[in-house]
Amino acid sequence: MKPAAVLRAWRTPRWISSSIRNKLLAMALLPLLVVLPLLVAALVIWGNAAYDRLLITKVRSDLAVARGYFEQVLGEVGSGTQGVGASHALYQALTRHDLSALQGLLARERTRLGFDFINLYQPDGQLITADWLTAQTTPAAVHRPARDTAAISPTGTGQASLARLEADELLALAPHLAERLHIPLIATRGAVPTTRNIEDRALVMLSTTPVYGSDGNIQALLRGGVLLNQNLPLIDYINRIVYPDGSLPFDSHGTATLFMDDVRITTNVRLFQDQRAIGTRVSQAVRNAVLGNGETWLDRAFVVNDWYISAYEPLLDGRGERVGMLYVGYLEQPFRYVKYGMLALIVGIFLVVMVLAALFSVRWARSIFRPLEQMNQTMQRVEDGETSARVGPVAARDEIGALASHFDQLLDVIDDKTRALQRWADELDAKVNERTRELAQSNASLQQAQQQLVKSEKLAAIGQLTASVAHEINNPIAVIQGNLDLMRETLGSQAAPVNAELQLLDQQIDRMRLIVTQLLQYARPTEYAGYVEAVDVNRALEDSLVLVAHLLAHTHIEVERDLQATAWAGINRQELQQIVINLLINAIQAMPGGGRLRLRTRNRSELAADGRTGVLIEISDTGPGLSPKVRERLFRPFFTTKNDGNGLGLWISVGLVERYGGSIEGLNREELGDGVQGATFRVWLLSEPLSPETPAASMEPRRA
Repeated sequence: MKPAAVLRAWRTPRWISSSIRNKLLAMALLPLLVVLPLLVAALVIWGNAAYDRLLITKVRSDLAVARGYFEQVLGEVGSGTQGVGASHALYQALTRHDLSALQGLLARERTRLGFDFINLYQPDGQLITADWLTAQTTPAAVHRPARDTAAISPTGTGQASLARLEADELLALAPHLAERLHIPLIATRGAVPTTRNIEDRALVMLSTTPVYGSDGNIQALLRGGVLLNQNLPLIDYINRIVYPDGSLPFDSHGTATLFMDDVRITTNVRLFQDQRAIGTRVSQAVRNAVLGNGETWLDRAFVVNDWYISAYEPLLDGRGERVGMLYVGYLEQPFRYVKYGMLALIVGIFLVVMVLAALFSVRWARSIFRPLEQMNQTMQRVEDGETSARVGPVAARDEIGALASHFDQLLDVIDDKTRALQRWADELDAKVNERTRELAQSNASLQQAQQQLVKSEKLAAIGQLTASVAHEINNPIAVIQGNLDLMRETLGSQAAPVNAELQLLDQQIDRMRLIVTQLLQYARPTEYAGYVEAVDVNRALEDSLVLVAHLLAHTHIEVERDLQATAWAGINRQELQQIVINLLINAIQAMPGGGRLRLRTRNRSELAADGRTGVLIEISDTGPGLSPKVRERLFRPFFTTKNDGNGLGLWISVGLVERYGGSIEGLNREELGDGVQGATFRVWLLSEPLSPETPAASMEPRRA
């Protein structure tokens, strides 16, 4: 009994032995390879969103600071105008109608308050004087448009508001500000298309307050204001308040801008190194959200030439219409790099932790599955016949280690029992083998003798019959041939009219002699066997093709060669050529309308399992193939499917091949899996053929 049979009861099921490692590794690594990456992904997503929210929160607070200062300046314009209008000095100068004193007072107050203009009007809107008037310029000489939309009614309250003025309206208020009025528009990526080239309107902080007399009536109207177009000190001051030096880390920098509609009229955003982006326009998305919908934009936005964390809010005039925007923002790129760096650091930390944890988990899991694998490998080695295989010492000192020790002890016991059984089995097998060998030798001798006897009897009978036939046929043939020769000599030139008939008689006589010779060749193989030599079958096939070239020349047959045999065939070269030519002629005649003739050779050792060296020759056609009736009688003598054939070609070829221990078989190509119609003849030859006197079975059974 073999050890495998003894150990079958302890054999672990395959699905367990092949998956215990995977199960343990999955249990150890699943939290690390699945849960931790999911947590890292969630943390990265949450961290990215939280960081973006922090940036948006900061820019919202920056916008609140900028808006607070902007409203403070707007309030100072209103309170400053009210203060000047309520001053006693203005009242006295106005009472005295002292224009020079009024002009000096307004100039001093404009400088003190930081206004761009302070004008004094009569209650009906006529200009009395202004700070920008000179001694040579009188109020009456100032050109004012016929329709002064900048004038207001004498019910002003002194509260300042934003006003979007046309060019002529601003020039009526302060003609000295004309140089700040015209702003060339610069083409900006993403902005709403426009046909305008210049922005000549003005955005002004404007306040009007009444000046009362002693009787409580309004004596005059005082108007003061600040022009926001190209007001660089104002926007720079807002930027310093919102983003003082050092307030933004990572080399980021903040910017602030005032828009009239979607045009930057004052900004510290740089278009180039020293040129401010005044005249550029905001993107269409921001314009639609802020000016179109009145929303506050808190998001990243492309500002002139880079991405900024941006905040935009609409600016309203005194009638509540949206006339511009206030913007603050800071460069996004440094914060983006910091964000990516932080996220990469988090991912890196998690990866390091995950790798370390995975190493420890795999090591602990290995302490469990490694002893089990050792036991499984030991069982496999024992099943393969290595009865001395043992698990050996294992590092584990737990139940698995004890199990491995008990397993080795059990194998020792089984090994002792198996050896005893093996000795008894060997003794019994030796006796059985001895008797079997004796019987096999006797049976082989009997079969060989029987085959030799049958073949000898067949050959003897055929030889006797052939010799008799040859003797009986050769004599009439000789008489006929002699008389033919005598007729030619006797008739001489008079035999010319029947020369064709005489030649036909010669041909038929030669054919009869060939038939007799072939019969004798098959009946007496030892007398007709040629010299055996090592033949290159590939060369023999090529030479045979040359001999049948005249037949191929009159057909539409394509020859396909697949000659890969490297072994030699032990056979007579002329006889092999006779066999091949016979098969080639049969294949050509099977394709009268054309087709494909395939010649194929292979080493026999690659196809047969008996280990004998030889060659396989295949000759295939694309003709009609072999019907069952034809295959049944294919190799019988005198059987032919041709009108002019004698039916001895295949019969003689079989005799020649079997003389050297080979065989021939005829098959249809469908049986070989070629997928085409036709017949294939396979010739099996040995490299070391048996002698003609030695009976032997062919290499492959001949099928018909």
